[in-house]
Amino acid sequence: MDAGELTGPVTVLRGAGPAAARRLARLGVLCVRDLLLHYPRDYQDRRAAESLAQAHERDRVSVLVRVRARQWVGRRPPRVLKVTVEDDSARASLLCFGRPFLHARLEPGRRFWVYGAFRLHRGELQASSFELEEPADTEGAASFGKLLPVYPLTEGLSQRLMRQLVAQALGLPALEAAEDLPLELLHRRGLTARREALQTLHFPASWEALERARLRMVYEEYLYEQLELRRSRRQRLAVRRKRAVPGGALRAGLLARLPFELTPDQLGALGEIERDLRASTPSARLLQGEVGSGKTLVAILAALAVIESGEQVAYLAPTELLARQQAETAARLVEPLGVSVALLSGGVQGSAREELLRNLAGGGVQMLVGTHAVFSEDVCYRRLGLVIIDEQHRFGVHQRRALLEKGHHPDLLLMSATPIPRTLALSAFGDLELSEIRQLPQGRKPVITHLTRQGNEARVYERVGQEIASGGQAYFVYPLIEESETLGLKHAEGMYETLRTTIFPGLRLALIHSRLPEEQKMAAMRAFAAGQVDILVATSVMEVGVDVPGASCLVVEHAERFGLATLHQLRGRVGRGWRQSYAFLIYSRDLTESGVRRLKAIMSTSDGFRLAEEDLEIRGPGELLGVRQAGYPGSGLADLHRDRETLLAARADAAEILDRDPGFLDEVNRGSRSLWYPR
Repeated sequence: MDAGELTGPVTVLRGAGPAAARRLARLGVLCVRDLLLHYPRDYQDRRAAESLAQAHERDRVSVLVRVRARQWVGRRPPRVLKVTVEDDSARASLLCFGRPFLHARLEPGRRFWVYGAFRLHRGELQASSFELEEPADTEGAASFGKLLPVYPLTEGLSQRLMRQLVAQALGLPALEAAEDLPLELLHRRGLTARREALQTLHFPASWEALERARLRMVYEEYLYEQLELRRSRRQRLAVRRKRAVPGGALRAGLLARLPFELTPDQLGALGEIERDLRASTPSARLLQGEVGSGKTLVAILAALAVIESGEQVAYLAPTELLARQQAETAARLVEPLGVSVALLSGGVQGSAREELLRNLAGGGVQMLVGTHAVFSEDVCYRRLGLVIIDEQHRFGVHQRRALLEKGHHPDLLLMSATPIPRTLALSAFGDLELSEIRQLPQGRKPVITHLTRQGNEARVYERVGQEIASGGQAYFVYPLIEESETLGLKHAEGMYETLRTTIFPGLRLALIHSRLPEEQKMAAMRAFAAGQVDILVATSVMEVGVDVPGASCLVVEHAERFGLATLHQLRGRVGRGWRQSYAFLIYSRDLTESGVRRLKAIMSTSDGFRLAEEDLEIRGPGELLGVRQAGYPGSGLADLHRDRETLLAARADAAEILDRDPGFLDEVNRGSRSLWYPR
């Protein structure tokens, strides 16, 4: 089998030139295999001709329309483009909020597929949440009778190109042999071959066939997950070690310097972790905590026990922004006790990096805080005893293992401020022990949350202005960095200019998003934390790790575009000081059923654990766990509630395989797994 066909760059496919490859890379699609695992997020049902006359009767429809007219509406800037479209049954209006560029594209007489949600408003059929696709020359009646995939896209990619590229990839000869599940398992469980499953997932003939294909890939996800977890646990429990038990002087010194007492939940979690550190086998524990519950402090206290025994600690964060903040926090807490802390990130280069690595290898650095840079081969420890991974769902199992291999069986502490329901955690992280911190520090005022419908933003802006005038600060969060030609959404760069020049011209604003240089982001954050910036405009890049007590207002525009976990994380950025804090969630006029459920849930409670249960019900565990980062093959196909029996079957099969072949050496168990699950 020519593995290169699947692991080679997407540029081997017709139509995937350098520009398309760069855009696909933004989606995490670097090779052909990645493309095949970039599953559709939805499907357009063109098996029957949907009409505008009946469009409002369904949640989302796909209709082939002609543009009849276009006009600008609204009394004051920014005015809104309103486009009248029609088919043989009715007329409707497309309200292009934030998409003035569509004026040049939606010329009268042109035909488009419109995929979106239509609603009756004062007797007029309207849609403001929609996507456009120009029919190909060969489209028309022939396009009916199909379920067409709708893929997650980025700027510059079209659904048509994605479909063409995926179709080519599905035709590669290498895919025919890319089956790595034992045939006996396929037959026993009644599962289809991988090639057939992938073909159906991308281009299903029916909803029934799609569900069979989904179950095949879900079983595979669960099987390899359970194999990985069981092997990891077996290997860890087979190790024996002896660690000197420290007297606890460093911990006592830090606790004495704190101006507050730990909560009972913090004390309980710390006790569980310290018992792990004294055990005769290396530990692996997941520490879940409510936003602002003090997980970082617990982790640092645990680290002091390891440092006091003469070992080192590695603290891994997913972004340089968060790593720098955690390094500053750790240094402030432990350096007065004589503990050395260093930061290693991509920005540390040249002689500074060389000196840091020498000190680390010699034991002079006792706690290293860093980003992915800590995985580099030249990063060596004298005696690594504890690995702490913050926001663990952003790192894969294999990254975790690579860091652990830099020490001699160190302990592992994973942390997450995105609570995972206990039932899901025990299934998805079966190799870990679990601790939880649910209590918040005393004196915290609950954040008051308001929902505002799109079109009423002026009232929110006025209220935020009043809060800033009284000494507060505000976050404004948007789902996109820049303008999109396919999604009618406000974006951070555009709204930064609008807020700065039109809405809040007398205030001080700063902008952060993932494409800005780290130094620029850090400068903006430091200025905001120091009170030198009134409004921080951002994407969800600041959902974790940003701790500014003076921030008392959060505005999230297009809130329906964010998951519950992200909304809860964003809300946790305010309410950290003495001021009463507010969260304003501005939502679209056209809400899906799941969007309504998310917003109702976020209004009903501030308990992250309850919201995690609701998020699981709405979205399934795939997106909740961050499946791509966690090493899963798919993109949220698995649903723990719906697929519980599949999980149990995969768990049983994984146990049987490892009992029979602990080394995973039998040829029947080797297959070509490395093509789909890189180790």
